[in-house]
Amino acid sequence: MAKKDKGRGKGAGSDDRSSTKEAAEARRARRSEAKADNPNSMAEWTKSIVIAVALFVFLRTFLVQTFVITSGSMEETLLVGDMLLVNRVAIGSKIPGTDLRIPGYSEPKRGDVLVFDPPHEPELMLIKRLVGLPGDTLEMRDRVLFVNGEAQDEPYVVHDVAGDDVHPWMVWQREHFIGGDPRAYAPTRDNWGPLVIPEDRYFMLGDNREHSLDSRYWGLLEGWRLEGRAVFTYYSYNKDSYRPLPALREVRWGRIGRGIS
Repeated sequence: MAKKDKGRGKGAGSDDRSSTKEAAEARRARRSEAKADNPNSMAEWTKSIVIAVALFVFLRTFLVQTFVITSGSMEETLLVGDMLLVNRVAIGSKIPGTDLRIPGYSEPKRGDVLVFDPPHEPELMLIKRLVGLPGDTLEMRDRVLFVNGEAQDEPYVVHDVAGDDVHPWMVWQREHFIGGDPRAYAPTRDNWGPLVIPEDRYFMLGDNREHSLDSRYWGLLEGWRLEGRAVFTYYSYNKDSYRPLPALREVRWGRIGRGIS
């Protein structure tokens, strides 16, 4: 009886060892499968990241871009802290690293608020209002803008009590002046012209007229420098606030989603 029990106990131990061995082999098999699948998983992750980056670069380069207002030259149309969505495909976008440009579905038009690469600061992007197209004759008399002889109604323009100003940069206007002897021409911030805008050149002004460094100073803008048309404000906050975390605590809710015109 004792021998039979001993044999039975020995058989059970053998079964346990067999089960343990099978479990270990199963674990090794699962680890092998996981290792085999891991390169495929890494490849899929890498592929997804590459596609996402490529899509972002494509959208950012050819379709849309964002722009943050950091100065008051376009007040009250745009305020410091406004974050804008800019439509690049509307007027065409540049192909990076080349002089080529993809045609847009529309032409720049007078009154557009445009983002551009200014000639006087290659590393800077600016935003101003387009007031002069190729072939236009522009003039300003006592802060009133005239286009082709007609005074413009500009409800978006802001003025202050600052006196008129002279700046040495404005001598560039003599090349396009048609009002007499260019040698005697002495333009000021509030009184200048008439000027004729040549082909593929544009004249940009800030809406905050006495506080804007624009085409009056640095000159005409070449067409290839245009980046896109500002469409709407997707976020806005009081960037000049002294409160902590102004981007969260000083949100201008009324400006979010507001179109730009």
